[in-house]
Amino acid sequence: MPKPTGPTNPEDWKLVIELDKKSKSEKCSLWKRVSDELRKPRRNRASVNLSKINRYTVNDDIILVPGKVLGSGELEHKVIIAALTFSEEAVNKTKKSGGECVTIRELMKRNPSGSKVKIIK
Repeated sequence: MPKPTGPTNPEDWKLVIELDKKSKSEKCSLWKRVSDELRKPRRNRASVNLSKINRYTVNDDIILVPGKVLGSGELEHKVIIAALTFSEEAVNKTKKSGGECVTIRELMKRNPSGSKVKIIK
């Protein structure tokens, strides 16, 4: 039987467990989907550039990336981006466009029902 894979970082495991609990308590499939994505090995997680976020969003959207946000490209409108990690350039460009970068845990506290959140991977 193969060894189960998943995050080796204890903080990532805690986040996966919190997402599972929030999914059950709020009856929200969004958090379960994100939990499943974060259980994947790091090399299989999403890496999304700002150019892709810019292409698929409009002003004031809430975006969730179950992985890392990279700073390639420009962001031309204000969005809230939640992700596991951010590159320094991505944070700077997001703030410059009037947007905000938050952790997945912080988004879960702000929006427990997961309403109006788009997943980009």
